[in-house]
Amino acid sequence: MGFPTKVQLIKRKNSEQWYINFPSAVAQAMEFQRGETVEWTVEDKSLLALKRHKTPPSILKKKPESPTGSEASSTKPTQPSDRTGSRTGR
Repeated sequence: MGFPTKVQLIKRKNSEQWYINFPSAVAQAMEFQRGETVEWTVEDKSLLALKRHKTPPSILKKKPESPTGSEASSTKPTQPSDRTGSRTGR
């Protein structure tokens, strides 16, 4: 689903600034943060790509399991108990 947005131009005496605002629904869906840095890339004259430098983690994708995870700690060999050792004083 697309969100039509108008390009705005503010002309000043010595400069001009162009603005393209994100609709709130797009910004919220992308989980943008205030002050976040993004990079624009012109792919061609009909496609402008926005790249994020820090993307929030996906809630749908599983994190890859690492050998230091909880499963690895549960498979460690256990230390022998002192109950079976020799006792002094008997």
